[in-house]
Amino acid sequence: MEFLKILGCGSALPIGNRFPSAQVIKDKERYLLIDCGEGTQLRLREAKISFNRVSHIFISHLHGDHFFGLPGLLSSFHLLGRTKDLFLYGPKGLMEILELQFKLSGTVLRYNIIFHEVKGSTKTLIMEDSSIEVHSFPLNHRIRCSGYFFQEKKKPATILVDKIKEYSIPDHFRANIKKGDGYQLSNGDVIPHEELTAPAPEPISYAYCSDNRIKDSLKEKIKGVDYLYHETTFMENEKERAKKTYHSTTVEAAELAKKLQVKKLIIGHYSARYQNLEPLLEECQVVFGPTILGYEGFKLSF
Repeated sequence: MEFLKILGCGSALPIGNRFPSAQVIKDKERYLLIDCGEGTQLRLREAKISFNRVSHIFISHLHGDHFFGLPGLLSSFHLLGRTKDLFLYGPKGLMEILELQFKLSGTVLRYNIIFHEVKGSTKTLIMEDSSIEVHSFPLNHRIRCSGYFFQEKKKPATILVDKIKEYSIPDHFRANIKKGDGYQLSNGDVIPHEELTAPAPEPISYAYCSDNRIKDSLKEKIKGVDYLYHETTFMENEKERAKKTYHSTTVEAAELAKKLQVKKLIIGHYSARYQNLEPLLEECQVVFGPTILGYEGFKLSF
């Protein structure tokens, strides 16, 4: 995974230039879209992200500020001539909504949507390929809601080209060297793998927690995560409001990040009552210093 980019950081009610929830992860030459509030396709355009390189979409739940932008985005894919499959993950009912929209508008998509219903009360592997694993896990909200845990797979060691040249090692040996082999010279001496390669960076992980009233059980589901996004809809003085609406406060999210010992906490999903977001950041940082304010256009390189 290369970077995370925030496309929308607002909650249900619109405010100024604060769009509803959406963000993307760049993984190799593709983009993984997480939630798709209204205006997401405009933010993708502003970020110069190719629509055709969005390969997977993960929807947390069926509140409008997390998926109302999806029908429009899928229609734009169609109008732009997309033909390759799109992989969509989300709760029961999501495809029913989309199919009704397309039926009533007379739209027959040029591409296939491969839908995976996200369900279950435990952490579940929902997607895996050569570079990444994605798990869903339940969140505590008014309706069924899922978070997503993105785990990068361990990368092979990096070949040191100068060492390959020094020992005149033929190219066809490189693949095995990357996997852990050494190289035997004609005199019988073996050059160890460690001399011929540099260790790959440690794989990183990212957890996305959208609307959520934090439970103790969440810690076990995202234990060991490096980078955590968690909603902070309210400041701590609105804790009772947060409880009633099944949301979290700044302090609650920061306390979770502190217990998990994450590298960074990214906050977002701010209530429209907050014109200035700095007080939310400051309240988090008192509890957990490495907190970052998520806002439209923010980019975090992993």
